[in-house]
Amino acid sequence: MKGKAVSIRVSGQVQGVGFRPFVWQLAREMGLRGQVWNDAQGVGIVAVGEGVEAFAEALTTRAPALARVDAVTVAPYSGAVPEGFEIAPSRGRGAETRVTPDAATCTACAAEIAAQGRRRGYAFTNCTHCGPRFSILNGLPYDRAQTTMAAFPMCPACRAEYEAPGDRRFHAQPVACPECGPRLWYEAGGAEVPGDAVSLAVACLRAGGVVAVKGIGGFHLACDASDPVVLALLRDRKHRPFKPFAVMVAEGDLAALAEVSAADMVLLRDPAAPVVVMRSRHRLPKAVAPGMDSLGVMLPYTPLHHLLLGAFGGPLVMTSGNLSGEPQVIGNAEARDKLAGFADGFLMHNREIARRLDDSVERSTPPMILRRARGRVPGTLPLPPGFEAAPQVLALGGQMKGAICLVKNGQALLGHHLGDLDDALCADEFTKALVDYRALFDHHPAVVAVDAHPGYRATQAGMAMGLPVAEVWHHHAHLAACLADNGWPLDGGKVAGIILDGTGLGPDGTLWGGEVLLGDYRGFTWQAGLRPAPLIGGDRAARAPWRNALVRLDQAGMTDWADALFADAPRDVLRQAAAKGINAPMSSSAGRLFDAVAACLGICPEAQSYEGEAAMRLEALAARCPAGQGGGYEFGQAGQMLDPTPIWAAMRDDLARGIQRGVIAQRFQTGLGLAFAGAARRLVEAGDARAVVVSGGCFQNVGLLGAVLWGLGDTPVLTHQSVPANDGGLALGQAMIAAARVMGGAERA
Repeated sequence: MKGKAVSIRVSGQVQGVGFRPFVWQLAREMGLRGQVWNDAQGVGIVAVGEGVEAFAEALTTRAPALARVDAVTVAPYSGAVPEGFEIAPSRGRGAETRVTPDAATCTACAAEIAAQGRRRGYAFTNCTHCGPRFSILNGLPYDRAQTTMAAFPMCPACRAEYEAPGDRRFHAQPVACPECGPRLWYEAGGAEVPGDAVSLAVACLRAGGVVAVKGIGGFHLACDASDPVVLALLRDRKHRPFKPFAVMVAEGDLAALAEVSAADMVLLRDPAAPVVVMRSRHRLPKAVAPGMDSLGVMLPYTPLHHLLLGAFGGPLVMTSGNLSGEPQVIGNAEARDKLAGFADGFLMHNREIARRLDDSVERSTPPMILRRARGRVPGTLPLPPGFEAAPQVLALGGQMKGAICLVKNGQALLGHHLGDLDDALCADEFTKALVDYRALFDHHPAVVAVDAHPGYRATQAGMAMGLPVAEVWHHHAHLAACLADNGWPLDGGKVAGIILDGTGLGPDGTLWGGEVLLGDYRGFTWQAGLRPAPLIGGDRAARAPWRNALVRLDQAGMTDWADALFADAPRDVLRQAAAKGINAPMSSSAGRLFDAVAACLGICPEAQSYEGEAAMRLEALAARCPAGQGGGYEFGQAGQMLDPTPIWAAMRDDLARGIQRGVIAQRFQTGLGLAFAGAARRLVEAGDARAVVVSGGCFQNVGLLGAVLWGLGDTPVLTHQSVPANDGGLALGQAMIAAARVMGGAERA
């Protein structure tokens, strides 16, 4: 065969997605000879024949659905070439390529487990287009021997599929069947129960029991989502009185439970199979999502889930198998030990889980990642223009919603959700993740980036690593994370950042949380912000909304209203602490302002049972009211300070006039959003900023985000796309800032 001979390098997410059989089939179609193989850099190809240019182009345009091609590099080749086209064994070890996230069951595999055949009813059916990936991976290149499937030698039938290039299971590393693969069983009372495992689990669920179900990334606790008695039982056992539960539902039952948009369906059917937050029809008991106007829904994403849901015939609560606040359980022995007090039965299997991966949580409209985990990790983001010379960087995030970020080879890998590092077990998971990611991806950082708060566990871990350290201010990291999420160039110019969240240490020693910053990756200046108020009791103020209401009302000269609202609270003691500055740091936190408003409206004033409860309930109240009822409450302005003082009298007057609490909540959110939008817009209009960036955990609130966007009008604005606006995205911003410093020679040792 005559024709040009070339070597081709394909980089990106190209292993574990059926890329080699795709190349093999494409080469045969185009009459080429050569070979394809996996290695540490991705996929290597040698091809000879007429039309190699079209072949190289098709590697991107016709790539498999799960593939993400970053680059295709073509060079002349003068070596020996096979007579046909063959798939060669993997070469070398190492980690210069991307790893595919776990993918939801494809339609072909879902149909297979329901049809006659050797995989009928088999809970571990998968192919190159679906199934576990990152959750079973022990090392790279991605081959069966480097996964937790290594313990299951393939039977002849599976081996034949695995070795046939034209089969959809060609080199699908988790391929298995009942003859050779993992097995499923049901346990109760500490012993395996004879019989069909799924049928036994369904019988327990129908009897009002709770079943611990081992999935891809960990255990769920499942129960009948329509039974208020078992919902109350699960909440009591899990010590989770009000935090919403996610629900798993068959696609045909979706419309009865939630207002499902076309965008919702696209997201639900995505291979990542996240929990999608959408507007509830309130057909399920209130105990599923107390005080919420929304419902977190996911479709079955493993064959086991398809079998269980199909046999049960209704929606199931699927909540993390853990004590509230602790890491999700992943091992069988661990489950028996930790979940025995929660579950009446266990649906178990013997395929090990290599790492804990919670379900990702997202919204479709506006696009929003609330928790980045299973199905999204370890997907990477390309570094923005100007970062081509960025060194390897390790960034460790903050104290809440822990996640780490690795920068290498022009990509940023933001790790999975690790929980709040206040919890000792979550802190242990953080330490394990550091070791795991660095080993798996062969990462050797030149610098470690940390939050500037010295009390954060992640910061302390970074300081102890013996590497040069880049300390990054919390809210600068939020700004940079949103810039990187949108591919903003290193020299793209300054932006006005609206950063609204709980708290983060500011350069002035106070706790920020409601700021307008002017800056870029290299630095920032403070331009405007909420008038500060004391956080009496420090972290206790975040758990008791009435404390924040007390100080804000006192600040506004409305102590009489505070006394009436919180008559039974220890007001005098707290006022003395505030006056003397005893454990009462000043803070501009927008999150605590939300708490204060919620407390004045009677929303969990004494205590929050989970982080953000008051703000989420306030948002739910506002969402039930038609938009634009009376506009927003006016904030005062003294110089660069945005002062909430005027809103309290307006709120009290509205309450006295019988205005609905939802309208009041909406007017607060609108007023807050418009106040900050105005301050940021003026920086763009003055030519100081090229666009507005919106970041921070408060922007998980759709109503607040909408108010800011409305207030900005046609001003260019960047919002988060693939990275959480909350602290789960913090490490990406830290990494970008550290990389900019190193390239500019400004790293700190």
